[in-house]
Amino acid sequence: MKFRKKPVVVEAVQFLEGFFESATIQDFFKDAICIEVCPGIIDPARPHIHTLEGNHYVIVGDWIIKGIKGEFYPCKPDVFEKTYEPVEE
Repeated sequence: MKFRKKPVVVEAVQFLEGFFESATIQDFFKDAICIEVCPGIIDPARPHIHTLEGNHYVIVGDWIIKGIKGEFYPCKPDVFEKTYEPVEE
């Protein structure tokens, strides 16, 4: 069988230089993203995001998506470009 992904509008921001300096970004993520020492992280100096599947590192260029249940997950730029398109508000 084949399936098509249902059209769902999500919020997303791209992780770029100076990312954490924005108050909008800090408000968007609240406690979901960590740039300090967090338990269970092998390399606490690398930025990572708390997801439903555990902690995932993010690198410059990655997109961070807020899902339909308020969960966050990272997405590589090439996958994001093939999967999502901008929505007019």
